[in-house]
Amino acid sequence: MFGNWLKTSLLMAAIVALFGAIGFFIGGQNGMLIALLVAAAMNLFAYWNSDKMVLHMYHAQEVDAHSGGRFYQIVAELAQRAGLPMPRVYIIDEPQPNAFATGRNPAHAAVAATTGIMNLLSERELRGVMAHELTHVRHRDTLISTLSATVAGAISMLANFGMFFGGRDSEGRSVNPALAILVMIVAPLAAMLIQMAISRAREFGADAGGAEISDDPEALASALRKIEAYAHGVPLPAAEAHPETAQMMIINPLSGGGIAGLFATHPPTEERVARLLQMARGG
Repeated sequence: MFGNWLKTSLLMAAIVALFGAIGFFIGGQNGMLIALLVAAAMNLFAYWNSDKMVLHMYHAQEVDAHSGGRFYQIVAELAQRAGLPMPRVYIIDEPQPNAFATGRNPAHAAVAATTGIMNLLSERELRGVMAHELTHVRHRDTLISTLSATVAGAISMLANFGMFFGGRDSEGRSVNPALAILVMIVAPLAAMLIQMAISRAREFGADAGGAEISDDPEALASALRKIEAYAHGVPLPAAEAHPETAQMMIINPLSGGGIAGLFATHPPTEERVARLLQMARGG
């Protein structure tokens, strides 16, 4: 666990440093300072408001013990097993099978699942999926993924700004236009790769924690197989419109078309399943 957190911390430091470096490239030392201040302000805003923003993007509807039925009961049971406060529970009326967790900490967490995943999975498999999402809450992955997505998006915005106004060296002189274009193309790609490395590292941990909470690694493995088989053939419009949120889902919700298909937000499902089945065998 410590190694996983160390890796994530180093990756988060790298993505913030990249943001500062782009600021330095555009405006020298003052540009770097401004960029880092902007990154801090954006992360502070994301810390307080990210859960509301994401749930609104997906038109998620909150349910309670009465309207949420058995799904709500499953989440309540698993939260108790995990030693977590009861999160807010949401349902998304979409046919693609998927689920995610959000919120800045366990006391302000929410879990959401699509109607598609509830229709596709057995109750045992659904328990495995929601245990996976509650592990994200317990590990505070929801905050980490939000902050990394915010800074990665800001790097792309800053790169677009630099594309128009060019870069400056340490003495304030304009840099070679070809170099400026190269940096402004490479920086967003590097930010995406760092963000996705953070996401992949957290998914393996959530799978292991979900198997532990549900005490049923085979059920989660079976659920991942089913979701993988169905999800990519069924569009999820909110994810396509906001691809930066794809990393939050239990399985990549994007169709794979265009540039988004070139980057993996999740580890290979086959590897995740293999690890879970090894856990089931006591390995």
